Amino acid sequence: MPLTVRPNRKGVNLHFAPDTEDALEFVVLLGDTDPGASRSGRDELETLADLATLLAPIAFTGRIDGDAAELADVRQTRALLRRVWTLKRDDAVLEVNRMLREAKALPQLARHDVLDWHLHATVPEAPLGERMRVEAALALIDVIRSDEMGRLRICEADACTGLLLDLSRNGSKRFCSVRCGNRMNMIAFRERRATASPPGRE
Repeated sequence: MPLTVRPNRKGVNLHFAPDTEDALEFVVLLGDTDPGASRSGRDELETLADLATLLAPIAFTGRIDGDAAELADVRQTRALLRRVWTLKRDDAVLEVNRMLREAKALPQLARHDVLDWHLHATVPEAPLGERMRVEAALALIDVIRSDEMGRLRICEADACTGLLLDLSRNGSKRFCSVRCGNRMNMIAFRERRATASPPGRE
């Protein structure tokens, strides 16, 4: 499931290996198809077309069936990873170990396309949902070993359950997107203005 195109990381604080950050960013992308997190406010992983849209910008190696069973498995994977995202460190370990155990994961270094050496732990013929879970589990291993689970959070904006991956230097990121940040800043501004206004005036 590695991404073949990475963002320009020049000047960015790297907390984890690039392939780990790529995998975590995909978990965010997957998790934010949930209706409580999606920009549209609907379930953006409801149909096979939705799944194709999710996968379109990402080059997956291996098997993709494009059928209802695969969609159901990916939806279950979304629910699982959203739950694991905010677990305490020791609880996350249990889930990560279970994902790896159930997939009979065997980590190996691989290099293909434009990607340098990185980890794969499933065979290419493994189901898509399983490969997603294992890629996420491998990334979470780095997060857990670095004791950085606190960088995986939920957006603090009202009425948003978007996943937040905080790679800032001081871990101060609060919102999952600029849109949520701007919305909450506007709400705070209006509240301050209302408090400062004399009685009887807006």
